[in-house]
Amino acid sequence: MDEKRTAAVPPAAERLSLPRTIHLVPLNHVSGFDIRPGFYEINGATAIPGGVNFTVHSSGATRIELLLFHRTAEDPFAVIPFPEHYRIGNVYSMIVFQLNIEEFEYAYRVDGPYDPSRGLIFDRRHYLLDPYAKAVTGQSRWGESASQGQHYKARVVKDDFDWGAIPQPLIPMEDLVIYELHVRGFTRHESSGVVHPGTFAGLKEKLPYLLELGVNAIELMPIFEFDEAQDNRVVDGEQLYNYWGYSTVSFFAPNTSYAASTEYNREGNELKDFIRSCKEHGIEVYLDVVFNHTAEGDERGPFFSFKGFDNNIYYLLTPDGHYYNFSGCGNTLNCNHPVVHQMIMDCLRYWVTTYRVDGFRFDLASILGRDEKGAPMVSPPLLQAMAFDPILGDVKLIAEAWDAGGLYQVGTFPAWNRWAEWNGRYRDDLRRYLRGDEGMAQAAVQRIAGSLDLYEAGQRKNASVNFITCHDGFTLWDLFSYNQKHNEKNGWNNTDGANDNNSWNCGAEGDTDDPAVLELRRRMVRNAFALLMCSRGIPMFLAGDEFCNTQFGNNNAYCQDNITSWLDWSMLEKNREMFEFFQYMISFRKAHRVLRANLSNGACGFPDVSFHGVTPGHTGPFAGHERYVGVLFSGWEREARSQVVYVASNAWWEDLEVVLPALPAAMRWELAVDTWQGPQCVRPQAGERFLIHGRSVMVFVGK
Repeated sequence: MDEKRTAAVPPAAERLSLPRTIHLVPLNHVSGFDIRPGFYEINGATAIPGGVNFTVHSSGATRIELLLFHRTAEDPFAVIPFPEHYRIGNVYSMIVFQLNIEEFEYAYRVDGPYDPSRGLIFDRRHYLLDPYAKAVTGQSRWGESASQGQHYKARVVKDDFDWGAIPQPLIPMEDLVIYELHVRGFTRHESSGVVHPGTFAGLKEKLPYLLELGVNAIELMPIFEFDEAQDNRVVDGEQLYNYWGYSTVSFFAPNTSYAASTEYNREGNELKDFIRSCKEHGIEVYLDVVFNHTAEGDERGPFFSFKGFDNNIYYLLTPDGHYYNFSGCGNTLNCNHPVVHQMIMDCLRYWVTTYRVDGFRFDLASILGRDEKGAPMVSPPLLQAMAFDPILGDVKLIAEAWDAGGLYQVGTFPAWNRWAEWNGRYRDDLRRYLRGDEGMAQAAVQRIAGSLDLYEAGQRKNASVNFITCHDGFTLWDLFSYNQKHNEKNGWNNTDGANDNNSWNCGAEGDTDDPAVLELRRRMVRNAFALLMCSRGIPMFLAGDEFCNTQFGNNNAYCQDNITSWLDWSMLEKNREMFEFFQYMISFRKAHRVLRANLSNGACGFPDVSFHGVTPGHTGPFAGHERYVGVLFSGWEREARSQVVYVASNAWWEDLEVVLPALPAAMRWELAVDTWQGPQCVRPQAGERFLIHGRSVMVFVGK
């Protein structure tokens, strides 16, 4: 420690609520910098007038050093140990003056006990990434990452983005139509026609398309900093990557390789610009977040952050110090430990306040409800905190209610009436019904009616996120083009990916020029989307399904950074009629609120929801035909106007004659959707009977 000085502490930014002390305070002089104790309650590295506040914590460390690097340098130009009297409890905090945030990067070095049997693996040889880093270096260009012989380092971010007076869209859950997409894959292919392919900027260029389609919520696959080169392999001459990004390096930092330009110290501005543009047009943006594990893996994995600060706190460990693996990815975050709990809550609040994110989908969310021994909890503190946190009060919380450890909680996820769930039962039951499996009609009507059997007969309103396809599995076109997965290009001898796809190739495996097979596939896609848009619950579908995008039978394309995963936009013109059908069905759903919500106890003599066979009124076994279902929704809309919609679905391969439920004398049925006919078919329905062709869906509206 060099000589001591005194200086006035500069006024802190009011936005950070830092103290505005003006008295003289003692300074230490270390490695050419003046330092003083920092602000202990503000984690991470924060720019303040005249310097930078660094705060980090560790319960087991005996010594922590701050390492400062010139940009892109591998060796530090300054090493500043945290003085012992700068530590309060387990928190180390220091202000370093004379630092220009645009001229340095930083990391930490942590020393402490080494006893793997107790989960203690401190090792000061490692440079450690700040768990609260707002930007990570070494990741700016796709495919060139810190795992290739470099260390992870962080930068200090200057948050000066102007959000203006744009309000949050605050779209009611029942009105959402969610569109899941991968930032890079959405525009990476040259056919996308954007100036900045594969980036947040490229995504913004496609905003007019999203508006034309009619979706009002976009769910982005992981955009937290991840190492795409973590699974760096070459298979059949093709470079493979950790393309999906479900392996987080830093929870507070956006993936800088998704930026079109290098954003030194303003990382995230391009993403903020996209989110702001979405809000200007009434579209909400959700993030797919991965708090169940990190990119550090198990004992064989890298050592770059959490392992070095408090391995035995951040991860679920067995009694002998090994890693529990409920994630299937090597480690499991100890989410309900108070320290990890606090970090996750801080992270969510950060993305909501700094990036104005509207919602989160939690990958393998059942892990977030496990205790420190890995057992499921009845009322997990973390999930409860998310449900009642004031900052998150308007945020959508969506759980993937299962994990890789066998815990499946669809319909039973701890909710507090705040959590929605990816309804895996909807996906499985609808796929089997559409395929024509025997005995699936009863399950199908339950799913179409809002899965009341799962969600306490309507007590958990808007809990079901209905989907038939998502990133994980077949695309909608492939669902009706392949009987089996074809993941050979992933390099695991086709052993990876789900085997229970409930798919059907319509008579030919994969690509074909048979016009009958192709027409059947197109109709099956229309059937699936028509039922999705006419189901109670929140619909979600995968980007590209609207123009029959294919992954060539790969149902686990997590490593495919190529045409397998990139959207081929030339398919949009080739399948323009399919796009128009999707567009029409979305607008039809928006126009008929009775499909989205229980408006009353019913209208026109019908209950709110009723189930029918080929003749009206069959609510038990479907005596009319076991592969036909009719679902009738009715209710009173604004200005006392009735809404009545009848959804007819024939999963059999032959035509059926069906009797429509009788309307009041002053009303008649109008056919609004017929998947046999093509994009749309609006015409009056004469008489009480109609013919529904094999493997088709028809939707009638009472006028």
